[in-house]
Amino acid sequence: MDASPLHGTLLVAFAYLLGSVPFGLVVAKAFDRGFDLRKAGSGNIGATNVARTLGKGAGALTLLLDAGKALFALELTSLLMGPASHGWLALAGGAVFLGHIFPVYLRFKGGKGVATAMGVVAFLSPVTVFVLLVLFAAVVYFTRYVSLGSLCAAVGLPIVVALLEGPRSYLNLSLVIAFLVVYTHRENIHRLLAGQETRFELHRK
Repeated sequence: MDASPLHGTLLVAFAYLLGSVPFGLVVAKAFDRGFDLRKAGSGNIGATNVARTLGKGAGALTLLLDAGKALFALELTSLLMGPASHGWLALAGGAVFLGHIFPVYLRFKGGKGVATAMGVVAFLSPVTVFVLLVLFAAVVYFTRYVSLGSLCAAVGLPIVVALLEGPRSYLNLSLVIAFLVVYTHRENIHRLLAGQETRFELHRK
């Protein structure tokens, strides 16, 4: 398959459609057929809410699937467009990330994008995702706020990418991801400032 602009565009479109798959809802239905994740806990379709409402096994599976769809989309893009096609890889990564946040299957009302962003960054820069996971884990360990850990990792993302001097397209993508992760956590930010944010506990409510 030739690495043509048409093929690249089709791969980006595929990445968005794959990113739109709401694995949180799929996993919730698999664990409890009558359960509506959007009406439980925070109402979010991400791994954290799945873990809070259905247990850590369901949450871990959701995390793997949400990150995995990003890894699959980028692996396919790399295979068909070439591993040095940094621009196409960045576009595909952005598309799968946007698909999760604005999924066409759920009327563009999706998750907060953290797990999918992790999958994107893990493929493009394993060193970056390692640094951010350490930062995330440290913040969550000491504060028990997953949202604060996610926000710290999001803010740190473009900084680490810039320090590692990766391709310009990756830095641009990291800025977009950081901005949107902060945007999707705007309600969490308000609750954190008001001292009303829920601390994370792995117990089914």
